[in-house]
Amino acid sequence: MTSLPGPVTQLVAALGRLPGIGPRSAERLALHLVQGDADAVRQLAAVLVDARERVANCARCGALTEHQPCPVCADDRRDASQLCVVERALDVLSLEKSGTFKGRYHVLGGKLSPLNGIGPEDLRIAELEIRIADGIVQEVILALGSDVEGDATSHYLARRLASRGVRVSRLAQGLPAGSGLEFADELTLSRALEGRRVMP
Repeated sequence: MTSLPGPVTQLVAALGRLPGIGPRSAERLALHLVQGDADAVRQLAAVLVDARERVANCARCGALTEHQPCPVCADDRRDASQLCVVERALDVLSLEKSGTFKGRYHVLGGKLSPLNGIGPEDLRIAELEIRIADGIVQEVILALGSDVEGDATSHYLARRLASRGVRVSRLAQGLPAGSGLEFADELTLSRALEGRRVMP
């Protein structure tokens, strides 16, 4: 039985460590790369290295950026009184694509997960409190997931920020647009009912 050459096996292992890439996908990608055009592979490698070296987290909010501070933090037209707290830097991109939020962001860098050894000191909560201390922020919007860890983190932050003189709110949760009730689970329906509002 013929096995893959050592460098290909190493490439498969490296690609398999990427999120969302299983063993079969990693093998297909590795084989495509080693059999592809050498110049295209060199260009891909250069782009990967360049992106890794030039992109960092914003020192102020934690979002991905090429310049310090990031464009959102540097934009004086953004509403500095609203601070949207998200789990990951990618969440900022998702909210920005919606085009509806005009405030500023704060990336926690994760969520509380005692089973995984992640406590408050492992998140950017102290930095959040520093940003709130100047008195400019009037509302903190918690835009965290609705899983157990997201709920626990939201409740923890709401309690911790209660004495800071800011309004703490959380994103509404409920039915996705364009979907019917038959596709919603019990928890989603329950939260949709709890978060209902009066129609204008």
